[in-house]
Amino acid sequence: MARKNLLYAQSGGVTPVINATACGVIETARNHRDQIGKVFAAKDGILGALREDLIDTSKETKSVVAGLRHTPGGAFGSCRYKLKSIEENLAEYERLIDVFAAHNIGYFLYNGGGDSADTAHKVSQIGKKLGYPIQCIGVPKTIDNDLPITDVCPGFPSVAKYVAVSIMEASLDVMSMASSSTKVFILEVMGRHAGWIAAAGGMAQRETGDPPHIILFPEVTFDEAAFLAKVETSVKKYGYCSIVVSEGVKNPDGQFLADAGTRDAFGHAQLGGVAPVVANLVKSKLGYKYHWAVSDYLQRSARHIASKVDAEQAYAVGKAAVDYCLQGKSGVMPVIERTSDKPFRWKIAEAKLSKIANREKKMPKGFITRDGFGITNRCRTYLEPLIRGEDYPPYDKQGLPKYVRIKGILVNKKLDEWSA
Repeated sequence: MARKNLLYAQSGGVTPVINATACGVIETARNHRDQIGKVFAAKDGILGALREDLIDTSKETKSVVAGLRHTPGGAFGSCRYKLKSIEENLAEYERLIDVFAAHNIGYFLYNGGGDSADTAHKVSQIGKKLGYPIQCIGVPKTIDNDLPITDVCPGFPSVAKYVAVSIMEASLDVMSMASSSTKVFILEVMGRHAGWIAAAGGMAQRETGDPPHIILFPEVTFDEAAFLAKVETSVKKYGYCSIVVSEGVKNPDGQFLADAGTRDAFGHAQLGGVAPVVANLVKSKLGYKYHWAVSDYLQRSARHIASKVDAEQAYAVGKAAVDYCLQGKSGVMPVIERTSDKPFRWKIAEAKLSKIANREKKMPKGFITRDGFGITNRCRTYLEPLIRGEDYPPYDKQGLPKYVRIKGILVNKKLDEWSA
């Protein structure tokens, strides 16, 4: 009987280390050529699987695959596309089975966040319903750190490190000019419903009075009066005020402060920038000169300052996903289990996709200070080990990181074109 091939795909917003996971998948599969045939990668996520756009990773050299471990972005392309239920769109699932069958695919690994876990869970169920044996493993990834069960989501620690460093450095700039210029600096970070990334900014605080002086979380309803009072107090006490704000902050009516009125491909509100909203409020009510910045794609592509822990965990979940395939498992996800804070220790554990899909992990109340503007020592204990250590990429003679690009050679198509 011919060895089954493996199909790997990336989904949703990319991270500084999602390619490290891809590296873990490909290298591990190559070490088991007696059990796994070729490793294909779907071009642009699940859409590539539906379109039969499959990249043959056997065409990639050993050095390029190894280089993925320190290269940001999504090497094989990602997408925002959510499968409907099998009852709503049977044709999509039949198409996936046709592609799997045409290319002898017996293993499907989907690397993404909450919506991707939902897709992986659905695919894991179609084998029995449609009579095709397919093992489906979800692989965790999201900078938002909002997947349940896992201690941390690969991608988050590096973003956390970037945000903490950025607010620390920018605040030194503001502090040096505050007496005659800018007095308020606002850094907007990602986080639609969970404030993990915003909380990471709090790690820049080493002593009383250190920035950021204010953190605005999605979990805490925005109180304009309390916020303005805190800004004014900080400026009077320290000469300036540094703020980290999550894009998902809401007003007392439950509306996003930054709601642009549009929706993304997953049906989520498209947020239009909360930093300028907050900045204008500071200017109009307090009259302070301000500057604001949006970390946006910079935070999730900053591989040059990635967390060492993050890089190690990202590779580990990729390796574990392949190991699960070899063990005959399906409908599960490798997650990270913290076994000790001091010393920091972790291991890979197994979780059912049904327990992860469509569920969201928000910041615990005990991680946010009573005034709603900072993080507690419990939160610091959680965050500190995650941003520890550096995993710098190699640099070229011109002083830039040596990131790799794949050839991306597609296999020959065997089916008719697919249209949504």
